[in-house]
Amino acid sequence: MRSPSATGLLHAALIAFAAAWATLAHPASGGPPDLTSSQIVQQMQQHNQAQTEALKAYKALRHYEVEYRGFGSRIAAKMEVEVSYNAATGKSFRIVSQSGSNLLCEKVLKRAVVSEKEASQDKQSNALTETNYRFHLAGSESINGRSAYILDVEPLTASKFLYRGRIWVDTADFAVVKMATEPAKSPSFWIARTLIHYTSAETDGFWLPEQVRSETKVRIGGTAVLNIDYGTYAVVPETPTRTAAF
Repeated sequence: MRSPSATGLLHAALIAFAAAWATLAHPASGGPPDLTSSQIVQQMQQHNQAQTEALKAYKALRHYEVEYRGFGSRIAAKMEVEVSYNAATGKSFRIVSQSGSNLLCEKVLKRAVVSEKEASQDKQSNALTETNYRFHLAGSESINGRSAYILDVEPLTASKFLYRGRIWVDTADFAVVKMATEPAKSPSFWIARTLIHYTSAETDGFWLPEQVRSETKVRIGGTAVLNIDYGTYAVVPETPTRTAAF
């Protein structure tokens, strides 16, 4: 039986890396309120629900970069993607430009965009709730001058859209401001481990993704690193409803 070529192995590893990635901030004074993990999670859900109802639309220009080092070589690619969100229709993506390795563009960057769209269409199955996760309060610390609860999270089921690790929750707004996680389920034998670091920031009163860095170790050798800069958001205000005159 003939062994697979290095190109074929790289191709399979990059597809697995893209799938793994799919899985995928007021100054505080004094200590944070004494809440249980369940109370914090309930407050998180209330925050998410309120933001979902209030956020009607936004636009942003994202910057994707990926680099793979292995087999004694380095390949990289970049892509700019315009993202539009509408509460009624969801997210839409338009590739503005791309450069570098066509293989990485097709097998990693474009797949990452498609995977995000798929995950956003079924939010309940991957939401940070007690239906999907077990939570443990590990303490608190300051993140960018704001107090945050630290929660360890463990998925209740193995899914590529769920993860395990640690999250930081703002003690005033109960938004997730930082995450250090890994997928609950490896999407492929070729993936040894994927570490994902996420941060969010406040824009016009809404907490939105800021940056993601995903580092994947491939079993056959090499490391793939994906960085996403979510750019500057243009939040579209809700159009006021006109009242008919009689």
